[in-house]
Amino acid sequence: MTSAVLPGFALGFSLILAIGAQNAFVLRQGLRREHVFATCLTCAVSDALLITAGVAGFGSLATVVPWFEPVMRYGGAAFLLAYGALSLRSAWNGGAVLVAEGGPGASLCRTLATVLAFTWLNPHVYLDTVVLIGSISAQYDDRLQFGLGAVAASFFFFFTLGYGARLLAPVFARPGAWRALDLGIGLVMWAIAAKLVIM
Repeated sequence: MTSAVLPGFALGFSLILAIGAQNAFVLRQGLRREHVFATCLTCAVSDALLITAGVAGFGSLATVVPWFEPVMRYGGAAFLLAYGALSLRSAWNGGAVLVAEGGPGASLCRTLATVLAFTWLNPHVYLDTVVLIGSISAQYDDRLQFGLGAVAASFFFFFTLGYGARLLAPVFARPGAWRALDLGIGLVMWAIAAKLVIM
């Protein structure tokens, strides 16, 4: 069972680790201690729905259209190589410093509307969850366990980020921390791409 759960967790975690608008918003909510649980839960459940659609949908499509799986596998490897290259370039150039904004807090409804927009209106989330995780899950006999690993990574990441934000704030106030993070993301992406190509 763990043979599929752990790779799913690793992939899901490495994909979600990249700093973007959604993660920056969760971090900011954590720093301000505003609607942290609702924000984290909304992000994690949204990811779970998208990952489930990717794992279930890709499996059905791969059975009906046999050539689709290798196309998606090599396409996924190409995406990971490009994504990794961008992370490595960011590490080389130096990462940005994320600063939480001050000011009055937003209502729960406004906060949820914002986090839903960051999640569902971001085209990359579909590529990462539905396409990429869905295509890689087809490499495993137990796609369900792979998907559960990816979903677990999402819950773990968002709640750790939201509630651990105050502990992380001093660390990520330094550009060097972002460089190390980008370097790690780039290397993980390239390692996964290599595994896809040689399978």
